[in-house]
Amino acid sequence: MPRRGLILQTRTHWLLLGLALLCSLILFLYLLECAPQTDGNASLPGIVGENYGKEYYQALLQEQEEHYQTRATSLKRQIAQLKQELQEMSEKMRSLQERKNVGANGIGYQGNKEQAPSDLLEFLHSQIDKAEVSIGAKLSSEYGVIPFESFTLMKVFQLEMGLTRHPEEKPVRKDKRDELVEVIEAGLEVINNPDEDDEQEDEDGPLGEKLVFNENDFIEGYYRTERDKGTLYELFFKKADLMEYRHVTLFRPFGPLMKVKSEMIDITRSVINIIVPLAERTEAFAQFMQNFRDVCIHQDKRIHLTVVYFGKEGLSKVKSILESVTSESNFHNYTLVSLNEEFNRGRGLNVGARAWDKGEVLMFFCDVDIYFSAEFLNSCRLNAEPGSQKGFWLLARFWLWNDLSISIRFPDHWWI
Repeated sequence: MPRRGLILQTRTHWLLLGLALLCSLILFLYLLECAPQTDGNASLPGIVGENYGKEYYQALLQEQEEHYQTRATSLKRQIAQLKQELQEMSEKMRSLQERKNVGANGIGYQGNKEQAPSDLLEFLHSQIDKAEVSIGAKLSSEYGVIPFESFTLMKVFQLEMGLTRHPEEKPVRKDKRDELVEVIEAGLEVINNPDEDDEQEDEDGPLGEKLVFNENDFIEGYYRTERDKGTLYELFFKKADLMEYRHVTLFRPFGPLMKVKSEMIDITRSVINIIVPLAERTEAFAQFMQNFRDVCIHQDKRIHLTVVYFGKEGLSKVKSILESVTSESNFHNYTLVSLNEEFNRGRGLNVGARAWDKGEVLMFFCDVDIYFSAEFLNSCRLNAEPGSQKGFWLLARFWLWNDLSISIRFPDHWWI
């Protein structure tokens, strides 16, 4: 019995030892499986079921580095733009201050510094009152009229050169170019930074931001100089996606520019009645109606046509042309007045003007040989004021004169 118990005890001891060795082996294998591998091809922590090598993390690190370099470059570019804008604003402020000081010194006033600005403003306002800015002046004849000259960003159209030479100047003389660039910049300053007394409302852009005009929004301008008073400038600006025009009037009284007014002009409801006296000349009228269809019917769409025809010969042809335009373009805004008498242009214009009975309208006395554009019609609207004799504009393009543009403005006191 003692021998059998000893054998059983020995077997039990070996069995426990075997179990301990087995557990140690299992634990050792588990530790080997969980320990990090130093081999380059071994698996690394990542998404379960996927192995990421050294190349993957190098590519990821390079991608992040390129992203931050791109971001840093963008920030540097924005900082440079802001610095440039700040420098431009500083130069503009310094230029305005220098001009103000020069104007104050130009008066010849020797008093203290506190009285100089008031004397300067008083003098400049007196120059505006003397010039033909708000009211006209009586003249003995048409030879005393000071003509306006028109200009754009690239060209100046002059009248004093006469018709023997082309009045268009490109590029403009350096001193004149510098003067007009300064005027346009001053007009932009008036529009973008309006005073409280300006007759205009703040407008927002399509994204709610402040609407800012630049030199590309400049449409056209007019100027004339009274040599003993100063230069008057009329500037027109327009955004491409807006219908309103901005009109700025400036005056240079031999010194700094002074704002006269800044206003918003809405021409969306301004109808033009084109009055054409005609006798025979049906072929010229057909060409006129071709241009009328392209410009007035297809583009402008705010036009009424009044044709005053003298005589019977050719009347049926004129009616046929008008009926053809009506059927093709669905245009009914026209009036045909027939007079059985000899042709008289003044009589025709008078009858055509009196034939209108639909309220307020802008009348354009036109000849059958005149070719005009949609921009010309807008110029008519911009330079006419309902209920007042503000001024007449004769802007026409003639086929026979090599597409020559003529611009004449008459003062307020003239009647035609």
